[in-house]
Amino acid sequence: MKTLENKVAIVTGAGSGIGRAISLLYAAEGAKIVVSDIDEKGGLQTVEEIQAKGGDAIFVKADTSKPDDNKQVVEQAVQQFGGLHIAVNNAGIGGPLKAVGEYPIEGWDKTIAINLSGVFYGMRYQIPAMLSSGGGSIVNVASILGKVGTRNSAAYVASKHGVIGLTEAAALEYADQKIRINSIGPGYILTPLLTNNLDEATMKALVGLHPMGRLGNSDEVAQLALWLNSDKASFVTGAYYNVDGGYLAQ
Repeated sequence: MKTLENKVAIVTGAGSGIGRAISLLYAAEGAKIVVSDIDEKGGLQTVEEIQAKGGDAIFVKADTSKPDDNKQVVEQAVQQFGGLHIAVNNAGIGGPLKAVGEYPIEGWDKTIAINLSGVFYGMRYQIPAMLSSGGGSIVNVASILGKVGTRNSAAYVASKHGVIGLTEAAALEYADQKIRINSIGPGYILTPLLTNNLDEATMKALVGLHPMGRLGNSDEVAQLALWLNSDKASFVTGAYYNVDGGYLAQ
């Protein structure tokens, strides 16, 4: 029997990168996937890849910074597949790169809205559906920068610290109701978020920050998320796991 056989999973930010890798892995392990992203082209491509390998998936276009969009994603999951058991709140952006005293207000608001409020809105509607389905598991994608700071990324750092705290609070609230909630902290991962925004010199500098001497890949993050969303992690809730090539050990 596959690890996630007969489970229904929502994955946000699933149109590329970590979200796509998680969606493909979960589908291969038997889950029915609700692929959610603001990027319709990328989201539909993820669905096509899942279906081409014999998996079951639908796409729901959604902006995680909007409560009603999160509600719609959950409603579609229940309507199409009959319930909800798993969620990965992965959607996020890097935000502007400026010192706090020069940080654009609009950039702050947008980054917090997507990276932090979006995780809250997701859980706000995912949890009631999971309770109705008899329980479930949520993984919120934070970052290594949810534990430490870095220069010129105040909104991103603050939002990811918030995701870890939000995860811990929610985990305590639902620990006795068969819902586990954990967060993960990827290091710098080779995804479009990096490759589309950083030059070659910056990418090389990022490699040097990781003791393993390389950046991570999306599949390595997906494997951690799979474990946390599976019954193999049945006594794990309120935890934060980093997958970072040794970054936080320094």
